[in-house]
Amino acid sequence: MKRTSLLSALLATACTLVSCNKGLNVTKPPSGLTTRVFASQGVSSLSSAAGLVIIDASLDILPRVSQIPAGTAPGLMVLSPQRTTVLVFDSATNSVEVVNSKTETLTGSVQLPGPSTSMVAPGTGYGYAAVPNAVLNGSAPGAVVVMNLTSGGIAATINVPNAQTVVASPDGTELLVFSSDSDSITLVSPFSVNTGNPVTTIVPGFDRPVNAVFGSNGAAYILNCGPQCGSSSASASVQLLNFGATPSAGASVAVDGATIGLINGSTLYVAGTATASASNTSPNNLCGQTTTAKIFCGRLDLVDLGSMTVTNSLIITDGYHDRMNMSGNGQLFIGSHTCSNVGNVNAPQGEVRGCLSIFNTTTGAVVIPPDNGDVTGLQGFTDRFVEYVAEGGNLRVYDTTKNILLINSTLTTGTINITGQIIDVKAVDFY
Repeated sequence: MKRTSLLSALLATACTLVSCNKGLNVTKPPSGLTTRVFASQGVSSLSSAAGLVIIDASLDILPRVSQIPAGTAPGLMVLSPQRTTVLVFDSATNSVEVVNSKTETLTGSVQLPGPSTSMVAPGTGYGYAAVPNAVLNGSAPGAVVVMNLTSGGIAATINVPNAQTVVASPDGTELLVFSSDSDSITLVSPFSVNTGNPVTTIVPGFDRPVNAVFGSNGAAYILNCGPQCGSSSASASVQLLNFGATPSAGASVAVDGATIGLINGSTLYVAGTATASASNTSPNNLCGQTTTAKIFCGRLDLVDLGSMTVTNSLIITDGYHDRMNMSGNGQLFIGSHTCSNVGNVNAPQGEVRGCLSIFNTTTGAVVIPPDNGDVTGLQGFTDRFVEYVAEGGNLRVYDTTKNILLINSTLTTGTINITGQIIDVKAVDFY
């Protein structure tokens, strides 16, 4: 009994030194925080340096000046599956900054041959970036750049003309690459690079595909942008991709718009903005009976994956939707860019709205918060009912129990005040 008591005392002492988390001893990072959010911040003056701002996500505060260098104009961020590596795209230099989240340090940089708006880091020691303007001798511009995240540098450049978006399968064995103004998808087998085996497979039969969502069973649901992206078809659609020895386009279901999606259970939430085409001169893009000064709105469609049918369609803000996140209590946040802003958040007289919509999956209600600007980052939590939203260069915190800007003793305005423009937000620690 004495030996057992001594062991318990030693373990208790160890926990005070290294912070125990769910039964495991976890050394705190240099910031001293175990619940962190990184916010990519670019500045336009010399009063503050650009980089990744470290936020205490348990209190929604900046505990002290704590920042990681990450280029001069950091924006889009991507996390590895274990969240130990953060890739940050620097739009000023077209480079990808590699950050170690454990040590909170910049460990390397990879120079890309052009700008990118899409990257993945599937946890294989490599990262992949779509670079639509990459120049390759003897080929049309566009490529997927393979980045070595261990030794640094470019491991390979895979020609995919006009490569715009790259999506990785859950196991990282397949990359789906979407090119602008194309009706095909390029499948890339990353493990075949430098082996002499075919690396790319082109799969036709789609309608301006721009993105994909993977189900828990490994099924890939392709989002066909359709008329919104210049197609002459009647509407956007969700379409299955059949894998196998000869990949092919599968069954589809028409939706109002399809540029971003999220699966929760057996429901696929898909958002977009309907647009007129040669075969559809009256698209479903009006705001209907919604009380707003806007004429045109976007749509959120609910697709039942079992029957591949649309079960509901809701009015949301317009624009090009490319951000979507589900909070821990069933609030679906949908963000777009280049939407039609109404009013002025700095002088709120009458209606104020921007590019953010919130759908309550329990009640079926849609809330349009009174804010302006493009939505460039969303981050929810499982242990707190709040959502971080980067909108119009500001970092907002929403109370998802009320879908209003959070008001409490530590945050009086609903905004975490950070100098510069906030582009993206990522929760680094598991919750």
